[in-house]
Amino acid sequence: MELDRFKITALPLRGKLMNISLRMLNGKADAEDVVQEVFLKLWQIRDKLDGYNSVEALAVMMTKNLVLDKLKARKPVAEAAGLWMQDSGEKSPAELLEQQDAVACIRRLIERLPSLQQTIIRMKDIEGYELAEIAEITGSRIEAVRTNLSRARKKIREQFIALNQSGI
Repeated sequence: MELDRFKITALPLRGKLMNISLRMLNGKADAEDVVQEVFLKLWQIRDKLDGYNSVEALAVMMTKNLVLDKLKARKPVAEAAGLWMQDSGEKSPAELLEQQDAVACIRRLIERLPSLQQTIIRMKDIEGYELAEIAEITGSRIEAVRTNLSRARKKIREQFIALNQSGI
């Protein structure tokens, strides 16, 4: 892909990639770093971009993966677990600790899933994407996304129940 075509194809995606990064990171400097890194990676593989059905889907996936890497590197599990919790009222410290442990356990179970299932469950259940959006971003059919999501949820549920019954 030549420079002119790269400018026409990739550069208009900057706004969308910034929005995704900002929504996930809540920091403009970090979001700009991620978007810049995505463009650098896209430029490095510019000769292969014609082989992709959607450069936009590739760029979005790269952005999300880089954001997740950045979040993993800077946040301890307990702090990240606090972001997922929905506190409906006053809870005792023991209840809060138990809830944080459960969230941390579920995060570890998600990390053990195959890569595609991890991506799909995070996009659907954490980031709130619709199935059609996930299918477009991952380059999968909606049915495949639905199947992978169902399998991932079932596996996490079964493993979580097994861990709780064994007392671990």
